[in-house]
Amino acid sequence: MSQFPKPRIVVSQCLGFAPCRWNGVTIPDEFVRRLEPHVEFAPVCPEVQIGLGVPRDPVRVVAADGELRLVQPATGKDFTDAMRRFSAEHLASVGVVDGFILKSRSPSCGIKDVKVYPGAGKGAPSGKGVGFFAAAVLERFGDLPVEDEGRLTNFAIRDHFLLRVFALARLRDALQSGMLRDLVAFHARHKLLLMACNQSALRVLGRIVANPDKRPFADLAGEYQAHFRRALMRAPRTGSVINVLMHSMGYFSDELSAREKAFFLDSLERYRQRKVPLSAVTAILRSWVVRFENAYLMEQTFFDPYPEALVDLADSGKGRDLG
Repeated sequence: MSQFPKPRIVVSQCLGFAPCRWNGVTIPDEFVRRLEPHVEFAPVCPEVQIGLGVPRDPVRVVAADGELRLVQPATGKDFTDAMRRFSAEHLASVGVVDGFILKSRSPSCGIKDVKVYPGAGKGAPSGKGVGFFAAAVLERFGDLPVEDEGRLTNFAIRDHFLLRVFALARLRDALQSGMLRDLVAFHARHKLLLMACNQSALRVLGRIVANPDKRPFADLAGEYQAHFRRALMRAPRTGSVINVLMHSMGYFSDELSAREKAFFLDSLERYRQRKVPLSAVTAILRSWVVRFENAYLMEQTFFDPYPEALVDLADSGKGRDLG
């Protein structure tokens, strides 16, 4: 069983950690609860941190004079400057972080679909936008996984989020030693994962770890980390994943029977047609990895990207992608 370093994830405090919602309740979230043994959470409630009590009169995002403001309609108070100041200070001091899980549709934490009103008074929303704290997160940490608990009910989005945060935690571990050999070993273990996500980035990252100019490790580490983060921003596409699977089968082509190859290729075609999940195909390959004791593929994180306890095919049904 693989050992996984714990990613550090900033999370909205109302998602099961404290009754800090405007109405004094907490919102337990099943995915956050399941994640807790495997990650290090850093809970935060921006609205409480700027001095709003619990319970409190709600705040809303208001479009006024060509800009967005954070206003409390019941009191007429404007908390825009306080929220922007807190967001900047908190994110500058948050330290090591691998990802964010923020409260959906919140005027402070919502990453999308936050109601924007034409004024502080009564009336229907005139549009949708991003919460103030979330906007600061996306500006400062745009290359990290940032999701809300609603989107994480989607299988594909959740799988990609987990893939990214655990890969970034592994990279932090590899960089801690300050030794190039550890970064080279990390890169070798993630070749197939990078091949599935971004083949051009795989080539760039390979040139960085080759270090032909004998640059200092600190320079290499920063450049590698920046490119690696960007490489994982796009979820693996079906065609790229199939290329990885075919490449992996090539390691066993001389040992497999014709029937075994045909069965695998049939499973691969069913995956292409979205009739079976990726796990059904990788399970076949993993059985061959064990059977033939292929040391290279045993080390590939593509086959074991995050703890098995977090594997869950449950899906919201919104935009499901079996890839």
